[in-house]
Amino acid sequence: MATETVSSRLLTKLAKRGYQGRIVSIRHLPELAEGIETPHRDGRFDDEFYQERLTIFSYNPPETLPDAQSLIVVAVPRPQTAAVFTWQDKSLPLIIPPTYTDYTKIAQQVTDLLTAILAPFGYQVARSVLPLKLLAVRSGLGAYGRNNICYVPGMGSFLELVGLYSDLPCAGDEWQEPRMMETCQNCFVCMRHCPTGAISAERFLLCAERCIVFHNERPVSVPFPAWIDPAWHNCLEGCMRCQSVCPENKSFRGWIEEREEFSEEETTLLLKGSPQDGLPEETRGKLERLDILRDLEILPRNLGVFMRE
Repeated sequence: MATETVSSRLLTKLAKRGYQGRIVSIRHLPELAEGIETPHRDGRFDDEFYQERLTIFSYNPPETLPDAQSLIVVAVPRPQTAAVFTWQDKSLPLIIPPTYTDYTKIAQQVTDLLTAILAPFGYQVARSVLPLKLLAVRSGLGAYGRNNICYVPGMGSFLELVGLYSDLPCAGDEWQEPRMMETCQNCFVCMRHCPTGAISAERFLLCAERCIVFHNERPVSVPFPAWIDPAWHNCLEGCMRCQSVCPENKSFRGWIEEREEFSEEETTLLLKGSPQDGLPEETRGKLERLDILRDLEILPRNLGVFMRE
């Protein structure tokens, strides 16, 4: 079957599930690398942020797929999740942003789906460790908001991106320069509502070192900077301030799934920083289902912001 037909079938099957995808040539890997390294060399990335968050990427195909010819990026619609914690006899629902809950599970589901679609034609896929927002924007799948978050038509920013290598030849792609959504040109709602000033009128690139997300994803041993007002926090992890007020998310901002409830005893254990083996099996199960068990070390500090005595 012609490469164009296989690619078309792949994208059609993704669309039937409500997903969207793009396929681009692997020859664009150096451009993805430069999209991260050039701002760093120019001093536009805070070095601490760069070292912690942007050195994880690999721009080489995995050994399991040395003959990779294409990059496939897929956007999956995802809701916010509310986890309810009981504290001092009160129930407190805390939001987990769309990109956190079930992240590993969704990525594996997409990998399995693409494998099932391509394997009959003799092609394979392998997971990537690439800057997926940049890949999605440059592939034409999405565009940046003024807040530097990736938006995809029909999904807003309520989505998870999954990137894979494939040995499926790329018949042609629509690689483009990074762009901001046209609707952002005269809109500054996100900037006005960002409490930390991370979104600036002086430049397009986010001042990531000012973003609450950077600070509330760090281990409990790293205290919040004194300049962060506790009232600014609004999520168990991450932040939804700019996304919740964005006009592009008007149709999605109310999409919240309530998933797990934690008793006062469980909440107390999490606040104390109990390790995995110190948690009841039921509690570990709730964290696993939320896919945040891996974040156990950051929960005591983040929960504490909302549950001060």
